[in-house]
Amino acid sequence: MRHLRRTPPIRGAGGRILPNSIAEVGYQELGGVKQWVLIRGEDASNPPLVMLHGGPGMSEAGFFRYYCAPLEKHFTTVNWDQRGAGKSFDPAIPTSSMTVAQLISDLDELVDRVRERFQQPRVAVLGHSWGSALGVLYAARFPEKVSAYAGTGQIGDWPAAELRTYQWCLAEAERQGNRRAVKALRAIGPPPYPVAALWVQRNWLARLEGGTSPRALVQLLRMILGVPESSPFEVRTVFRALRWSMEAMWPEVSRINLAEMAPELKVPVFFLLGRNDHWAAPEMAVAYFEALRAPSKRLVWFERSGHEPFADEPDQFNAVMVNEVLPAAAAARARSVA
Repeated sequence: MRHLRRTPPIRGAGGRILPNSIAEVGYQELGGVKQWVLIRGEDASNPPLVMLHGGPGMSEAGFFRYYCAPLEKHFTTVNWDQRGAGKSFDPAIPTSSMTVAQLISDLDELVDRVRERFQQPRVAVLGHSWGSALGVLYAARFPEKVSAYAGTGQIGDWPAAELRTYQWCLAEAERQGNRRAVKALRAIGPPPYPVAALWVQRNWLARLEGGTSPRALVQLLRMILGVPESSPFEVRTVFRALRWSMEAMWPEVSRINLAEMAPELKVPVFFLLGRNDHWAAPEMAVAYFEALRAPSKRLVWFERSGHEPFADEPDQFNAVMVNEVLPAAAAARARSVA
């Protein structure tokens, strides 16, 4: 079942649709699989920004639309539910196709279509969590197609970060006196572990951080209802897709170490890190940032943020994207045209 949903046109102060704006949603066949793509922007001549969600398999189009809508004024934003995620989920997709290489290939098809359609030599890439690993690996392989890379909830050495997450969970459970959590976490032991143990750890991580509190759930529902591209009826599918994708890809993605796989990026790099991120330990991202070779690098801390700075501190996040990433992307585009 396809869930196209709708996206409203972009209107000016007088209520009229902006003449060069774009607001469309649809399915595109990428790598032989129909995948959901949402494109929005006030001016289609603005630099394209491809936004890569986490997981693997965790659609975040609703989050990006809710918190990052101001970016539509400056970029042509491209939200994509990756193979097996969100509105692109289909249990008939062969699990053998759920590989890092295949998702890089899918992304390359999407990027080429965006470049051709908008007559742009390059696109900027924003990756979150798993999407930050995918974005780095893509930029390393196709630097000529990327104007700038920005990562948030940035992955570095995934195995080392996973160990830090487990250690924090166990220490926090002990601090809170949560004996059930302590027992469950000690039972699975530290990583590396299979995906079944990962769900135990992630479940307790969310609880220990307060992510399953009534207030947090109300905020999640408000976000879902706040954008027309999302529906509360799709929530079950979103989490089913996450579980399915993670079970298919966890053995591969949990071994990613970007310092080894992508020691150099030939594009401007921005890391936008939450100081209180317990899902992807920021110290691992910092270690990767310091080792990474790139023509320019910028690390920005979000002091009140966890794993999603774009949701925790959206004004600052959007300002960094507009004031720092956008000029870098525009300069790269100018050099390509010259």
